[in-house]
Amino acid sequence: MTADGAAHPLDNPGFASLTGPHAPLAERYGRAVRYPVDVSPWLGLPDRPDAADWADLAVFARGDGVVPLPGVGAAVPEGWELTADLPGVQLVDGGVAAVPDPEAVRLGPDDVPEMLDLVARTRPGPFLPRTVELGTYLGLRHRGALVAMAGERLRPPGFTEISAVCTDPAYRGRGFAARLVRAVAYGIRERGETPFLHTAARNTGAVRLYESLGFRVRRAIPFRAGRPPVGGGVGRAVARAGVPREAAEKGRTGVRAG
Repeated sequence: MTADGAAHPLDNPGFASLTGPHAPLAERYGRAVRYPVDVSPWLGLPDRPDAADWADLAVFARGDGVVPLPGVGAAVPEGWELTADLPGVQLVDGGVAAVPDPEAVRLGPDDVPEMLDLVARTRPGPFLPRTVELGTYLGLRHRGALVAMAGERLRPPGFTEISAVCTDPAYRGRGFAARLVRAVAYGIRERGETPFLHTAARNTGAVRLYESLGFRVRRAIPFRAGRPPVGGGVGRAVARAGVPREAAEKGRTGVRAG
């Protein structure tokens, strides 16, 4: 919460981003929102979702019936099955020495195959074929090969998340990740926004790195996934959204409801 009692944008960052600066990308069913499935797994519900909101969210189930729930802090309703529950932490700029990096190169759509290959080898978290569309991505190259990268993902009002921070294992220990985080943070600050980021709570090495750069832990945040009740929420949500049931159950997104 903010000092005046209003919800803080980072308390519900997926929803704040998808109903704020990234609203043009949002796919909606009722009050449930998500990014396109080839952009990001992040989605959002209002701060106090009701049963109808959870029913709408069920439309976003993948082919295996699971709905990603990153950052959704509300208690999962009775009948839903938690299929993943990874504790995470949210860190926010507390005095990062942000500075541009003269050797960092801007990455774009033509670099996506290399970016996906680097992510597959380093597993920094979800990075998908169109994630690069969410903001600025910077990389460091050695002899032409991409060996490290970092970029921007969620954009709650006034904030931008730094994400996909990764370095090829053969090039770790050279400070590449720190340089790129500072460079991405610099660009965010230049827009008048505040950098923040997320990482798994058990990734203590990453937490220590970010704290050494000037980030501070703001709060715990869950990274979960759940399966709605069979024949329950999906059916109700489909009726509300006017979506063919078979399309909803496969997680298709061709029809939207405001």
